[in-house]
Amino acid sequence: MNQTGIGARVRRLEDDRLVHGRSRYVGDIKMPGMCDVAFLRSPLAHARIKAVNKPEGLESRILCAADLDGVRPIVAESTLPSYRNSEHWPLARDKVRFVGEPVAMAIGRNRAEAEDLLEEIDLRLEALPPVINGAASMAGDAPRLHEEWDDNMFLKLAVGQDPANAREKADVVVTRQFRTARQVMNPMEGKGVVAWWDYRDGQLVVTTSTQVPHVIRNGLSRCLGIDESLIRVIAPEVGGGFGYKCILQPEEIAVAWLAWTRRKPFRWLEDRREHLTAGANTREHNYSVTAYADQRGRLLGMDAEVTVDVGAYSVWPFTAGLEAAQAGGNLPGPYDFREYRCQVNAPATNKPPFTPYRGVARPGVCFAMELTIDAIAREVGREPWEVRAENLVPADAMPYVNVTNKHYDTGDYPGSLMRAKDAIGFDQVRERQKTPEADGRLIGVGFATYTEQSAHGSKVFAQWGLALVPGYDEARIKLTPDGGVEVRVGIQSIGQGLQTTLAQVASEILSIPADRIRVLMGDTGTTPYSYGAFASRGIVMAGGAVSRAAEALAERIRVMAARALDCTPEQVRLEDDRVHGPNGSLSFAEVGHIWYLRPDELPEGDRHGGLEVTEAYRPKTDHGVFSYASHAVVVAVDPRTGKVELLDYVIVEDAGKVVNPMIVEGQTIGGAVQGIGTALFEEVTYDDQGQPLSSTLADYHLPGAAEAPHIRIQHTESPSPHTAHGIKGVGEGGAIAPGGAIVNAINDALAGHGVEINRIPATPERILEALLGAEAGKENAS
Repeated sequence: MNQTGIGARVRRLEDDRLVHGRSRYVGDIKMPGMCDVAFLRSPLAHARIKAVNKPEGLESRILCAADLDGVRPIVAESTLPSYRNSEHWPLARDKVRFVGEPVAMAIGRNRAEAEDLLEEIDLRLEALPPVINGAASMAGDAPRLHEEWDDNMFLKLAVGQDPANAREKADVVVTRQFRTARQVMNPMEGKGVVAWWDYRDGQLVVTTSTQVPHVIRNGLSRCLGIDESLIRVIAPEVGGGFGYKCILQPEEIAVAWLAWTRRKPFRWLEDRREHLTAGANTREHNYSVTAYADQRGRLLGMDAEVTVDVGAYSVWPFTAGLEAAQAGGNLPGPYDFREYRCQVNAPATNKPPFTPYRGVARPGVCFAMELTIDAIAREVGREPWEVRAENLVPADAMPYVNVTNKHYDTGDYPGSLMRAKDAIGFDQVRERQKTPEADGRLIGVGFATYTEQSAHGSKVFAQWGLALVPGYDEARIKLTPDGGVEVRVGIQSIGQGLQTTLAQVASEILSIPADRIRVLMGDTGTTPYSYGAFASRGIVMAGGAVSRAAEALAERIRVMAARALDCTPEQVRLEDDRVHGPNGSLSFAEVGHIWYLRPDELPEGDRHGGLEVTEAYRPKTDHGVFSYASHAVVVAVDPRTGKVELLDYVIVEDAGKVVNPMIVEGQTIGGAVQGIGTALFEEVTYDDQGQPLSSTLADYHLPGAAEAPHIRIQHTESPSPHTAHGIKGVGEGGAIAPGGAIVNAINDALAGHGVEINRIPATPERILEALLGAEAGKENAS
């Protein structure tokens, strides 16, 4: 049995360098003559730029938009109906549209000197009325962010049809409003870029902390107006991405332009305040949901409106329409009903632009859907898990096409819920609730189930209207002269252990131990094309490419070894780190030795293709594959302080065939802790002038070890019939369900007080406000 192939708990090959600080990030790069760049950022949310006056003698070290000759704006095109483009210049022209938008940049021998130069700039702005939320933006008299538009809408579209039959037949009608807070991603390493001109290769080299190096190369080519062949993008170690680093950044363009025009190395590193105030935002959704059900709580249909406050500009290549369109299409989740309509709105506001964030729209739709299920259960007087189980798509219905044309491939959704219910000890929790806690706290239990579309196909991306449509990923693999294996992939690891799991895929096919397989990635100059690491596509797409390339390499090894083993290629098998024939075996090093070092031993006229191959891969179908999970949580709520403690947390997840269970668990736990932040802590707030009020980590609360419970995980496997080895994506899943599960548990705990929380984060202040409001309502009624 292969001890390092698919399914093995192989320790991460990258951890030695990461844990011991031996790797290299953008901030570690030092070059002779390198200058640091700092950006002057707008202090106003909405204003006209009247002047950017530079001190005399510093014109070459301070630059504004007019100085960036040849640079084009970021324009993220889309074919979605009603969608509008925006022009996002790397340095603002004419207007600024959010606090923190770059207006000028200064060049110094170090960051401190560059920041000092910014103080010398005389920036003249004419303040304009800011638009700071979606409702204000959609008002007919709202100030226009983009004057060429006739309103402030990036996107407005309808999904589905009027659920008239469901409305007519419903015994129960539940209507709710839900809100999720605006967040920022907060990877441990912020954005960063170093760019220089490589005279030997005649290329602009851009080393940047990105999830998508090949995509960034294309974007830089567009905005700088130079051929892609003149650009090389390298992603070194990336200290977290979460979607924040899968778009083209204005700062990347500005720094690359400096290196392109001045032929010197330049660097910019984002600091935490820049990230919290000017970094791309996410998650701010508003839902109006009406659900129609029968007297048992069986869903008949749903009518909804979703408004996503997407900020000032459309990001490239994913656009400002992605989050809203995804929300409208994914709201039904894992549930089986046939009538659905959703109005989707994506208004522009004077805030930083929206970027895809771990789970893209699904944490919001899961929160809204799961709270709606619990509201239905309360209305019909049944346990939420019972109503949920009866509404989930049953296992015997798979494959299943849902009401928004999502093609669910395999799985047992109700089964995952029941396992979570049993693991959390539901009956014991209900029994515990009968006796008041000695400390006065209230106990609650909650559930949430989700589906995660991963490794989306080309047709899916095209339906989202993207101008750049992801498709095939490629992998290059070779047997080295010493019998090791080298794998090159264009994808970039952002902490998810791809060097280990891709080595395991190659190990599965070639039988060579994973620690003898080197995986090299993230460099457009040395790796084949990949669209990068996002949308839980990495192990499906890059893994599939590695699998196909390894199979092709294995066939070449068989052909070459057959000559030395005096047999046919069909008689050769790769097993236990050797190449076996009927009457003997060779080591992989012996095979490599023949090809690389003793080609004279090959037959005359040999046309063997060598021991290096490149293959491309995408799944058999183009609908994506669906992972899923059920989360169950027990909470204690202190009604005197509003504080919530997570007492127990169970996840029953299914990601198809699991390549490395240990890595999957790490991904799931990490995502769940991010989801706990979404549910209880994280919120970007603004005043009425669009000034950010959470510009430090003292104001923006991230969950840490003290807030994270012990999370117990159970795996199930329902391999996809569409992918290599039945693998599904798993990277985003853990972050999707916590908001729904935790707030359902809070509402369960507070049910006796007549309180229902429908907004996250469920902070102590909001819980206390709801409790006091319920008490006031009772007093008024009496």
